[in-house]
Amino acid sequence: MKTLMLPTLMALLLAGCGDSDVQEVRTWMKEVDAQTKVKVPPLAEPKTFIPFAYARKDEQDPFNPNKLLAELAKMTAAGGANGLRPDTARRKEFLETFPLDTIKMVGTIEKKGVIYAVLQVDRTVHQVVVGQHLGQNYGRITSIDENNVNLKEIVQDATGDWVERMSKLELQESKETSK
Repeated sequence: MKTLMLPTLMALLLAGCGDSDVQEVRTWMKEVDAQTKVKVPPLAEPKTFIPFAYARKDEQDPFNPNKLLAELAKMTAAGGANGLRPDTARRKEFLETFPLDTIKMVGTIEKKGVIYAVLQVDRTVHQVVVGQHLGQNYGRITSIDENNVNLKEIVQDATGDWVERMSKLELQESKETSK
């Protein structure tokens, strides 16, 4: 008997919690909605656009693409704004086929008063002297000492002009330990 009374009592208690409060809120919302008047101001008329007419026919149009092309052609023929450009007619040397970051300086040798830098590319060793070309940016060796190979590269900047850039290959210390 007690088992039947408990669920019945629970059902009666829950039935007392009806939706009377919900009905009051809905009624209040309908009243407020009926009383509220929405006022949206009208949008302003857009301004009329009057295009500018370039009326000076006797002067040069600053936006003419032919003017820009003519200036670029002059600069290209002169080798850029500063006149500097690489010698593309020269036959490339073997070490110019490798990027500079793949070439390692592993030492120097002096033969008959001439200092040679010993460079390693992959597993091949090469000897170079001042004046030889190196790297893919038209680099020319300017000096060699015990720890560095200094070179001057000719590269293009953001505007397309050729500029000189100094680069350096430093001596790579051996990773082998003596036994």
